[in-house]
Amino acid sequence: METLANPSFVDLILRWGHVVFGIIWLGHLYFFNLVNVPFQGGLDKELKPKVNPALLLRAFWWFRWGAMYTFLFGLTLFLYDYIHLHQLTDATTGQMTGRSMWILWAMLLGGIMWFNVWFVIWPRQKLILGGMAAGTPHPDAAKLAATAGKASRFNTYVSGPMLFGMLGAQHLGAMSAPALIVTIILGVGFWFGMIKRSFKVKTTV
Repeated sequence: METLANPSFVDLILRWGHVVFGIIWLGHLYFFNLVNVPFQGGLDKELKPKVNPALLLRAFWWFRWGAMYTFLFGLTLFLYDYIHLHQLTDATTGQMTGRSMWILWAMLLGGIMWFNVWFVIWPRQKLILGGMAAGTPHPDAAKLAATAGKASRFNTYVSGPMLFGMLGAQHLGAMSAPALIVTIILGVGFWFGMIKRSFKVKTTV
């Protein structure tokens, strides 16, 4: 019982849940943008109603619930570590720590990503795939897909700086404008390059 009440053990469980569901969420985000988008571009129009509902409805289930549980575990972890255990500010100076600033930056980006999943991407994909599965394509399917696609691409780019922020909390003692700029450039640039590369991957052995 003492182990269960140990702050380190509670932190471990919350962090483990946050990471596990984060892998599920981001793994599907990268699947959609690096694999599915190029795949859909070469898929015959007649095959889409046969392939997409069964494949993508299952993928979107894991995608959206992975996002939800990542968000909930992450928020709980923040409240426990930084509010309950008073790690938000330095005990001596009373100033917010560099670790706190990096975490809050990452949380802001992660929150925007979570919002996009549940209130932009999934509602539109639900209409598109639902119509496709029923054999009555949604009349605004192209417009819906464009909006969902932009939000998904945005999430992919933002995931780079978000992950840098999460890691920066452990490895960078303070937040500065140059460090923040480099984080954004490296994070966005990496995924921009990966997306460009995804269209050039050969589909032959």
